[in-house]
Amino acid sequence: PFGDIQAIHKVADNNANISAVLVETIQGEGGIHLPPPGYLSALRECCDNHSWLLMLDEVQCGNCRTGTWYACQGEGVQPDVMTTAKALANGVPIGACMATGDAADTLQAGHHGSTYGGNPLASAAALAVIHTMERDGLAQQAQQMGLRLQQGFQQRLGDHSQVVEVRGRGLMLGIELAQPCGELVERALQQGLLINVTAGNVVRLLPPLVLTAADAEFLLDTLCGVIIDYLDTRPPASASA
Repeated sequence: PFGDIQAIHKVADNNANISAVLVETIQGEGGIHLPPPGYLSALRECCDNHSWLLMLDEVQCGNCRTGTWYACQGEGVQPDVMTTAKALANGVPIGACMATGDAADTLQAGHHGSTYGGNPLASAAALAVIHTMERDGLAQQAQQMGLRLQQGFQQRLGDHSQVVEVRGRGLMLGIELAQPCGELVERALQQGLLINVTAGNVVRLLPPLVLTAADAEFLLDTLCGVIIDYLDTRPPASASA
């Protein structure tokens, strides 16, 4: 189970054939689930003690999304292997696998190939994106705007009986409702908002890193209105069950 370090220790005690642990630093598609404080550090320690590789999936949460270049940096943890993609080239298709130490020595250039691997267009786009993120301080921007949004959603939605939790880090936010809410995608679109619902009942928000204060206020005003209107016109989850 995600976030359960005791489960990892139990597996270690009963299985001598483990070579690596792969975990999504923050679960995105699963509904914006953050690891408990200290979990990643404990996982790093456990991997070191057993000579395992720690592999992190930062395809969704990497590239300044959570307020640091990579989400694991927020916990002060360095993996042996890390994957990233999506925002890395700002829409140009690209994926990257980074490795250090023994993992880097094992998987070297030429050991794995793909049709478009390492192509100049994607590589140039990624380099331009990295330079732009660094130049414009977009990690700090994501941290500041994310905090503003999280506090705003908590203030406006946190007391509603059908809102389970507002959670996230940086500009990776989830609003969990007590009932399925896929219909919100179309309702928000009618109000000029592109949102996503994942895990059936979590409004997942991944706003652009260049989000301005005015954009944030529009998002708060519009989405909170859409969610409240939706919830207030439906029977409570307990009643519908």
